[in-house]
Amino acid sequence: MVADRIRDLRERSGMTQTELAKQLGITRSSVNAWEMGISVPSTQYIVELACLFHVSTDYLLGVDTSAAVSVAGLSEKDVQLIHHIIHHLREKSTPGEET
Repeated sequence: MVADRIRDLRERSGMTQTELAKQLGITRSSVNAWEMGISVPSTQYIVELACLFHVSTDYLLGVDTSAAVSVAGLSEKDVQLIHHIIHHLREKSTPGEET
């Protein structure tokens, strides 16, 4: 679970394993071991990864399946639009209903 989340977040950010390793001050092989499930990041790196990717530590650890989206710097109108889009997508995914 942690391995998949790290890989997914890294790839969505457009980073290579080497780039992530440099950001964290570790080796690429350490990042690779995390993503392969061979080892698990220490508490320090879980926190650093959460900060870097703007997710909660619970999300990284698989405790919470929800993800947070930062709306810092957006106007109230933009935030309302995001809420509308989320509502639309949830309705769209309801079985047996079309929107």
